Amino acid sequence: MDNLLYDLFRAYYSARKNKRNTINALSFEINHEKKIFELYREIKSRKYKISPSLCFISFRPVKREIFASDFRDRVVHHLIYNYINPVFEKVFINDTYSCRTGKGTSCGIERAEHFIRSCSKNYSKDCHILKLDIKGYFMAMDRSLLYKKVKETLKNFKEKTDFDLDLVLYLVYKTIFNDPVKNCKVKGKITDWKGLPKSKTLFWVKRGKGLPIGNLTSQLFGNVYLSEFDHFIKKELKIKCYGRYVDDIIIIHKDKEYLKILVSLIKRHLKEDFSLELHSKKIYLQHFSKGVLFLGAIIKPYRSYIGRRTKGNFYRKIGYWKDFFENNKGKMSKKNKSDFLASVNSYLGAIKKKNTYKLRKKIVVEYLLPFFGKYILSSGNYGKVVLKT
Repeated sequence: MDNLLYDLFRAYYSARKNKRNTINALSFEINHEKKIFELYREIKSRKYKISPSLCFISFRPVKREIFASDFRDRVVHHLIYNYINPVFEKVFINDTYSCRTGKGTSCGIERAEHFIRSCSKNYSKDCHILKLDIKGYFMAMDRSLLYKKVKETLKNFKEKTDFDLDLVLYLVYKTIFNDPVKNCKVKGKITDWKGLPKSKTLFWVKRGKGLPIGNLTSQLFGNVYLSEFDHFIKKELKIKCYGRYVDDIIIIHKDKEYLKILVSLIKRHLKEDFSLELHSKKIYLQHFSKGVLFLGAIIKPYRSYIGRRTKGNFYRKIGYWKDFFENNKGKMSKKNKSDFLASVNSYLGAIKKKNTYKLRKKIVVEYLLPFFGKYILSSGNYGKVVLKT
């Protein structure tokens, strides 16, 4: 079997994971082998065309504009990711957290806690926390600059890769320079966009700027675009306690005045080299004893808590399953039970790492067991629920 064809099938199985019940994925699954062969021929002959995206506003966890790609394009996104992500894993600093195996929000929170303990000598010395946010990050990315960064990095590692570089760069180019605004179907009402800042919609970006939120490739490119900036902070400025999750930056240092100078330096560097701006209303500089909200967790000396947004999302997820349970007259299929268990336990597992025993007990005893007690039992000190045997 041709390597590209094999890789497309592998990308297809990755793309359909957790998406098999969507109409788009189910439609592709019918005669999926034939469709993958068609996609293979299009890519091989350089005639691949990107299908219209579905554009809508997502209101949870925050209001944002989403461009959902057609499933066949998602397969291509996974193909690109499978090819180039191993290369960029060799380039990224340890403390770039998003869209990386074992380096999600939990890792970012744990590293921030470690930085604070380390810099403050286990909370015995002064240190300060600087938290920054980049304004409209995905909408402000320069596509030409991004493509240049991807191309240069892949060429530098050409001898250590086993894929067709020209073909991969062709797909990367098509993906980066695709303008979803000119090729989309809008779902929902125009009023859904009311109140959304212009810096958070592709419909208002400058020419040659912006990537759609929602694509796997966009998440990866969010790491790639500022990888050089990460190295600048760590290597040139020699700041040890630094981490970045997409557009959320955290720096811990003993000298508050130095951090103030650093804000101006970072502003200029982001503007001149990356065409980005810091969000002026989201610059946080405080003594570590005041605590900090980072990646959904409130980090304080010797303890940390989950933020209100995470807690609210958990309650909404429980509400979703409660409605589902009631609409199905208290019946759940084997797959429903599995999905419910995975959904609930992902939240319980995440918040278990924080000081949340009372909260976990309240959620399990007051919200889960009364409604789903016929199917589940509490386990692990309210850290998870399991199916009754």
